Amino acid sequence: MTSVSEKTAKHYITAFIIALAGVILDQLSKYMAVHFLQGTDGIDLIPGVFRLTYLENRGAAFGVLQGQQWFFYIITAVILVVVVLAYVRIPAGRKFLPLQICAVFIVSGALGNLIDRVRLGYVVDFFYFELIDFPVFNVADIFVTVAAVLLAVLLLLYYKEEDLEQIFHSGK
Repeated sequence: MTSVSEKTAKHYITAFIIALAGVILDQLSKYMAVHFLQGTDGIDLIPGVFRLTYLENRGAAFGVLQGQQWFFYIITAVILVVVVLAYVRIPAGRKFLPLQICAVFIVSGALGNLIDRVRLGYVVDFFYFELIDFPVFNVADIFVTVAAVLLAVLLLLYYKEEDLEQIFHSGK
């Protein structure tokens, strides 16, 4: 039989391993983009629809805030602290697992792009939906965007006020 503290430790270790795996997947995909796409015209996966192309993004989504690296460092640090603090307050149990998953993927994506910004001074992007001329993005962006959308849906449609009270006003 495992104690509560052992279960809690295993829970946090699992979350850490999943977040780390997400960061590794993101960084590996960016390494592949640099290795195979940089200096090329890109690769059409579905001609006229979806392609892999190399882009050095020195801004945020849609290219806004170009070259404002300190802003991104600060915002990322704030987001990471808020998400981790919220994560430790989320009650154990199946009902709150979707919130925990969202938190892990937000952390993973934020760290993936932060690593690029610190190491390179820009973020490597490479997925491009040419058909709709959508901004070029990467795996970390997918993690953050999907988790944020899912989080919004969960907060608006799934969790009740009492559920959120358990998280934000508990004595945990």
